[in-house]
Amino acid sequence: MNTLPVNWLTEGLLDFEYKKYLLLAYLQAVKGEFSQHRLYPVFSDLIMHYRNLVQVKEHKQLVYESFPQRISRADFEKLQLVYEKIVQDDETMEQIEEIIQYATPLFSTALNEGKELYDFVERHLEITPVGITPIYHDEGYLFVEHTAGKETYVYSYHITVFENTYEKYRGINTKHLQTVRRGLTLTHEHLKIQLIKERKELPNPATFAAVSRFPVPLEQSLLPIAKRSLVKYVTKLAA
Repeated sequence: MNTLPVNWLTEGLLDFEYKKYLLLAYLQAVKGEFSQHRLYPVFSDLIMHYRNLVQVKEHKQLVYESFPQRISRADFEKLQLVYEKIVQDDETMEQIEEIIQYATPLFSTALNEGKELYDFVERHLEITPVGITPIYHDEGYLFVEHTAGKETYVYSYHITVFENTYEKYRGINTKHLQTVRRGLTLTHEHLKIQLIKERKELPNPATFAAVSRFPVPLEQSLLPIAKRSLVKYVTKLAA
């Protein structure tokens, strides 16, 4: 899709009409992704751009943490130097602020559309344990499917915990193991038993099924939301 460069505010021609053209083309592409029920990576990219606009608007600075992983610290420091020079130029800064004033509500509207789609998919997704759930929930298997389809996507998962002074974060890593065709004899319980027999490293695995009642793209919506939903579900189990 038509992407927006990370440093679109300062890159290239610093002209309101030009930046408006770039922005509207990007947001039109975002809208096209959402219309196809594809949330990622466009939704996280949208959040990054919006956060950066807010930071620039409120603090007139760029924040490294708001940028995606694809930008390195060295690249960011170069961008920061360029931006510091721009901030010192009142006329240039006025143009940037004009662009920000125009762009902020448009980003906000697009984010609301993305959140509505996210909430819709999440409401139609049900997480259920498969078989007896062991005490240890941070590693196991995840079955992902939607009721309208005929396939179950099987993943191993591992939840990790990151802590700082203020908060504790949970992240999840998944690995696709296989895709199986559902049938009357291949229930989630039978599939779990097969995995235990084939993969001896997890003799008593926590196993969950994430089933969507609404068909959405696997990689761009269903799997990312299933992973986040599983983290929330497991966190409640551990509470």
